[in-house]
Amino acid sequence: MLLRWRGRPARLVRALHTTPRRSRELFDPTNVERPTDDVDVCIVGAGPAGLSAAIRLKQLEQEKGREIRVVVLEKGAEVGSHILSGAVLEPRALNELLPDWHDRSDHPLKQPTTSTQMRLLTKNSSFRIPQPPQMAKMGTYVISLSRVTAWLGSIAEEMGVEVYPGFAGAGLVYSSDGRSVLGVRTNEVGLDRQGRMKDSFEPGMEFRARVTLLAEGAHGSLSKEAIRRFKLREGRDPQTYGLGLKEVWRVDPSKHEPGKVVHTMGWPLDLHTYGGGWAYHMADGLVTLGLVIGLDYANPYLSPYRELQRMKHHPYFRDLLSGDSTRIAYGARVLNEGGLQSVPKLNFPGGALIGCSAGFVNVAKIKGTHNAMKSGMLAAEAAFDVVASQTSESPSEEEPADMSAYETSLRNSWVHEDLYEVRNLRPSFNTPLGVIGGVMYSGIDSLLLRGRTPWTFRNKLGKSDAAHTRRASECKPIEYPPFEPPLSTDLLTSVTLTGTNHAEDQPVHLRVRKYLTEGEHAGAEGEQPEKGLTTERYVEDADVRREHVRLNVDEYAGLLGRGCPAQVYEYVDAEDAETATQVENVGWGGKKLVINSQNCIHCKFCDVKVPTQDITWTVPEGGGGPKYTVT
Repeated sequence: MLLRWRGRPARLVRALHTTPRRSRELFDPTNVERPTDDVDVCIVGAGPAGLSAAIRLKQLEQEKGREIRVVVLEKGAEVGSHILSGAVLEPRALNELLPDWHDRSDHPLKQPTTSTQMRLLTKNSSFRIPQPPQMAKMGTYVISLSRVTAWLGSIAEEMGVEVYPGFAGAGLVYSSDGRSVLGVRTNEVGLDRQGRMKDSFEPGMEFRARVTLLAEGAHGSLSKEAIRRFKLREGRDPQTYGLGLKEVWRVDPSKHEPGKVVHTMGWPLDLHTYGGGWAYHMADGLVTLGLVIGLDYANPYLSPYRELQRMKHHPYFRDLLSGDSTRIAYGARVLNEGGLQSVPKLNFPGGALIGCSAGFVNVAKIKGTHNAMKSGMLAAEAAFDVVASQTSESPSEEEPADMSAYETSLRNSWVHEDLYEVRNLRPSFNTPLGVIGGVMYSGIDSLLLRGRTPWTFRNKLGKSDAAHTRRASECKPIEYPPFEPPLSTDLLTSVTLTGTNHAEDQPVHLRVRKYLTEGEHAGAEGEQPEKGLTTERYVEDADVRREHVRLNVDEYAGLLGRGCPAQVYEYVDAEDAETATQVENVGWGGKKLVINSQNCIHCKFCDVKVPTQDITWTVPEGGGGPKYTVT
């Protein structure tokens, strides 16, 4: 049992206890004694939403004189190391959370936005066009969100929050009847690739909490589990996503215009693909540029990474990156695009979803951090009231937290107003209007109607992004231009800039898995019928692997191999693919799937987009993954 730290906590390390030396036995999760610790509020994810919630809880502790223990679990090796965004920050929530942030000498919001513009790109030209008023809003800051998050983490720790990097939330802890969440289980450490216990093995911990807040970001694994189990998406649209790929360049001083914000649409994407680019001039001579592609794209031959590299060949970007310019960072992450219609029910017995775990991105603004932070603050206020009202000395099954007040407060907040105004913009691209019609409708709605319409576009068919993928036989292969180093480079060269790393001798965290519940798949967010440690029934056998290879290679041209922005997936030649006995070597038609999990940058593309919906992203050992610093 861990001690309960008070005041400034000591840093928690993984050496919680020793395990006697043993032969490598297969790990049995149902037969292990886990260390436990009781906390008031456990937050999964040290991003803007999770840290805003933690800071607000400690502010309420000071205001009301009621001590509250707050723990934040972060799968990254450091706070901010898994954070990636554009990013232009609207400081509305930050102003409310930390009114004196301007006076803090260490704050990272050094570059105010000085100008904004939208440009239409053709293959060889660019034209300035009207932009949505939401996008043109000034008073914002061009930032590195990973740096802002690291800064918020230091403030949270100063206030007494226990922040534990390297602790990945691997599972939810349920009450004995399976009807409420009692906390979070972290992942095991010291398992080999076959799931056997090494000498360094340590079981995961259970953090038992009065309130559990899930702040994992878009398409988080525990958030998916909670949404399925508690039917939080009932009556709501499926979430839809885009994939954002970005680079950070130190540009020639003659090209740098501090605070300039540029968004682009059109080339290199075709008229059937939703997306757009950006170039933000940060402080210190840096420019962040990138491309967002809607994951409802149809053509399996499309490569998001190659589209980004091709975009840099455009004269506008070629000029921006000319002279003495150097690329210093690369990364990718899926982001929520579904809008208000796709926000699930926010509370469940014992906890709530906050930030991008729920999905509060304003697509017209191309901003979501302000809404994520505000959602964390509102959840913190509801959680504090819950904790203060409970009478038991420790988290109890008899008293599951009711966080419905958070749902109500968010609905009455400016977050709801922010999303309601733009609720029809992204969905308009999936109506009979098509992409061009969606552009025209979005212009009229954002410039004139401002959301004041009696209608709301809904995803009536419930189609996921993966379901929009057409078979390769229906599509034309895309020919991409050769790379032009250093302007554009091959993918693995870019991946080295992420600093990503995973121990190779650990279970592969990307699972080829078929769920047994009728009507569900790995990416679905429906009902979850079973309780306990294993909350869903699934198989990961040779038949599942073989069928994955058959369908994805034969019908979808190996989409994952070109779609993944870190070259994790490869369909390679294998003569014994159809006779192999080891599951990972099984394939079809002389091909097998190789998963280079050590390359994974935790973007979640595979989980969202694979047409067969049989890839499940799970957490690797804590501390693995990218090492973002300026993204």
